[in-house]
Amino acid sequence: MCSHDVPETPVHAHVVAAHPEQGWNLLCDGTIVFDDCGELLPDGRVVAPVGRLVAA
Repeated sequence: MCSHDVPETPVHAHVVAAHPEQGWNLLCDGTIVFDDCGELLPDGRVVAPVGRLVAA
């Protein structure tokens, strides 16, 4: 995990382990981001998917 003073948001954190075949990525701050836009934070909190991004 990165040693940042302030926890990063997924927008600023970078991927340290990509598993697209399983539908998730591990970010440098310990957050797991799922392809459905949901998140599992390092402290165990869950961020529910807000909606899907659709390419035009």
